[in-house]
Amino acid sequence: MKSEPQTFWDHLDVLRSSLIRMGVAVVVFAVVAFCLKDTLFDVVLAPRSSDFVAYRLLGVEPFSIHLMNTGLTEQFMIHMRTAIYAGLLVASPYILYELFRFVSPGLYENERHYAVWIVGAAYVMFLVGTLTNYFVVFPLTVRFLGTYQVSPDVANMLTLQSYVDTLIGMSLVMGVVFELPVVCGLLGRMGLITSPMMSEYRRHAIVAILVVAAIITPTTDVFTLFVVALPIYLLYELSIQIVRCTQR
Repeated sequence: MKSEPQTFWDHLDVLRSSLIRMGVAVVVFAVVAFCLKDTLFDVVLAPRSSDFVAYRLLGVEPFSIHLMNTGLTEQFMIHMRTAIYAGLLVASPYILYELFRFVSPGLYENERHYAVWIVGAAYVMFLVGTLTNYFVVFPLTVRFLGTYQVSPDVANMLTLQSYVDTLIGMSLVMGVVFELPVVCGLLGRMGLITSPMMSEYRRHAIVAILVVAAIITPTTDVFTLFVVALPIYLLYELSIQIVRCTQR
């Protein structure tokens, strides 16, 4: 028996139910992260010491950055905020599943197929960008800025809030930057860009990549700039190949 078409309010009820389930999932994972405080902040605070894996691989000289708290409620609020971000990150696959389940009934079969691949690729690339920031970009930035002194008489007194805000902000930026192949693939599929066009403007793209890398890591360290710019350039080359495949 054929089901009757749903009204606008029926769709609204379905959306509300999906949002409630997504909110519950985020809250559950955030509560778990909040309770695992030691484990959570062992991960968050690991890049401030030379014992971090990235520093050991690069052979960085021993150092340690000491963080301080300046507000009465600051540590508790940062604990809550970090737990919420962790809950969002862990619950993100389920959130994407709920959103896709809400949208998919209005898509054709071929559109549903492409949507699965696009959403999956975008999610994977965002995670890769976040991990790249955590293991490469952020540690190098922290080491440079956290140990930089204009004079030995001026000691660095870094706050926990500035450290966590920088980590979260740079993770979001790198996650968005790593969506470049997905965006280029979509534009190529729509015929707005071509692989010869991207190859022709490669020099312009390199300049833009260096500017973006300088904004992400506002340091004067050429090595750090190169480490950030190299993966973005590789993403651009990967995007050219993806656009070429979509044209075929």
